[in-house]
Amino acid sequence: MTELAPPPARLKAPERLRVLLVEDDEGDAFLVQELLAEAGASFDVQVATSLREARPMLRGIQCVLLDLGLPDAEGIDGLRKLLAVAGSAAVCVLTGRSDEHLGVQAVAEGAQDYLVKGQVDGVLLVRALRYAVERKRADENAQRLREVELRQAESARLERGLLPQPLMQTTEVAVHTFYRSGRAMGLLGGDFFDVVQAGSEKLHVIVGDVCGHGVDEAALGVELRVAWRALVLAGVPEEQVLASLEQVLMTERRAREVFATVAMVSIDLAGNRATVRLAGHPPPVLLAGGKAGPVTARTGIVLGVRPTPTPATDVEFSGDDWSLLMYTDGLIEGHTGVGNERLDVEGLCGLLAEPVARDVPLAALPAWLVGRAEQANGGPLADDVAMLLISRGGGR
Repeated sequence: MTELAPPPARLKAPERLRVLLVEDDEGDAFLVQELLAEAGASFDVQVATSLREARPMLRGIQCVLLDLGLPDAEGIDGLRKLLAVAGSAAVCVLTGRSDEHLGVQAVAEGAQDYLVKGQVDGVLLVRALRYAVERKRADENAQRLREVELRQAESARLERGLLPQPLMQTTEVAVHTFYRSGRAMGLLGGDFFDVVQAGSEKLHVIVGDVCGHGVDEAALGVELRVAWRALVLAGVPEEQVLASLEQVLMTERRAREVFATVAMVSIDLAGNRATVRLAGHPPPVLLAGGKAGPVTARTGIVLGVRPTPTPATDVEFSGDDWSLLMYTDGLIEGHTGVGNERLDVEGLCGLLAEPVARDVPLAALPAWLVGRAEQANGGPLADDVAMLLISRGGGR
């Protein structure tokens, strides 16, 4: 049986354009309209005899056909005046045979094309006007794309600059960091971290999480981190730092519902001990003696709900070979693949106890943990993830 060929696709009718002809010579204006009519162009043509008359007629116009010999706008100066008010309308200029050089200059000034009077027919005129409209649209799209790219590049440079570098001089401990925003095309989310050394034997570290994933939360996270660093460097007593940070949060947040969780640890290198303060944040995980387990610490309420002192818990390190992992809950909120179970702190410790984890270099361990958490989750983690890994003696 012979197969019938499919019917040919119907061509889309050309767009109907609104054209404004700015021409003071009635004969030339009539000729242009006749050429368009003979070519069967789907144009709606309006006529203005001066630039002054044309200005209020520009609304909704897609293309302007401009004579460069108007009584109130002569030559290139007239084109410049029109371009200043033409908006998204394309502009074609009409020149005389002896003024063709003005057409070339007009294109350099911003016109989409030029036509020489007496040297065009209807088909060429229609093609030129449609081409001018499409070129104007392409130029505007390219400009918008360029502006978006510049804004994205500027934002990326700014966000990279806002990620902190540990402010420390000691070589007794190593600090490895990890940060990944859950915000699409963003480098910063509401999570934040920082490390500041105070004196020769005291190291202050913080990991925090502002609720939400937008740019407002990212900005607030940066403000809190900078404020925390300033408070530590100013020598504010440890027990007062989080209360002061909460004041900043409550002043700068966009809504009263915004809160933050924080884990702050002050490490006494000389005494090989630390003080842990948790404000609604998951506990750090201690890696030592081949084992991984959460630090047993009292937890206070999140910052921004009801100003309340955050309890402190003292931790003694056994030996000089340990690591302390601090993280935000984006790492442990993924699923494990078993029902609706979440990874949680217990699952995180299970990942660190895997034999293969012992062979991962410390600097690569945070990224490895994210990879394993995503593998268990069956896909990317939805929330921001920030991690600090503080190691003494390369402890695992």
